[in-house]
Amino acid sequence: MKTPLRYSDSHCHLDFDAFAQNRPSILAQCQQANIHRLIIPTIGPSNWQSVIELVKTYHKKPISLHPCLGIHPWFLDDTSVDSLCQLEQLVKQHIGELVAIGEAGIDGVVAKEKNNLSQQIQVFEQQLNLAKTYHLPIIVHHRRSHQQLVPLLRQYKLLQGGIIHAFSGSYQQACQYLDLGFKLGIGGTISYPRAQKTINAIKRLPLDCFVIETDAPAMPLHGFQGQNNSPLQLVNVFQHLANIRQESPQALADALEQNLQSVLKKLV
Repeated sequence: MKTPLRYSDSHCHLDFDAFAQNRPSILAQCQQANIHRLIIPTIGPSNWQSVIELVKTYHKKPISLHPCLGIHPWFLDDTSVDSLCQLEQLVKQHIGELVAIGEAGIDGVVAKEKNNLSQQIQVFEQQLNLAKTYHLPIIVHHRRSHQQLVPLLRQYKLLQGGIIHAFSGSYQQACQYLDLGFKLGIGGTISYPRAQKTINAIKRLPLDCFVIETDAPAMPLHGFQGQNNSPLQLVNVFQHLANIRQESPQALADALEQNLQSVLKKLV
């Protein structure tokens, strides 16, 4: 008898309002689909406590939820010096539960719209310093910001590395992140025909560099545009990745689990 494939969603915003009415049902369906772990990053002060409480409420019932604490570059209007101090206090308080700092990063599109690149860099650097101080990996948001991110990641040299969330770059960009000890978060992007640059990179890269994610309720797969994404779509993300790669589904699933465990070492 074949062992059922098991999956972990390395990036899912389960606390968002989109799931308020059906969260228990979604978690039960995840269990039935052999999705046994969800990593839940935060976006800023507005949801730090709600994610911590959510993880406590559903502690291993029916699957494992794992929190991260961070400040997303889209939500810096809600961030102050006090917010960053509060973030450090929460990291200290919940260090035994946290699997990473994040979601943190730099967004070049938002930087252009709001003229806030320097603020984004400053807040990201403070979170890199938090990750280094508390020996945690970091989950990195990127969009048109590769040229800013790579020098900063080189400067801070995080021994724990982290995950490049929703990777959508080239082979050369991927190699730079891998050389810095990061895994690449592969999500719904690879279901789109226009994603050939990223698909071609994934074909060439070694198996030990990937984890999979949904970013639910964002980042819907091709054919589901306009709908809220769900962690249940993780199985479809996996199938798209399996179609790109040469390994058997079992070998691929096992490697993805091992890859996630190797970067988020506190996972159970």
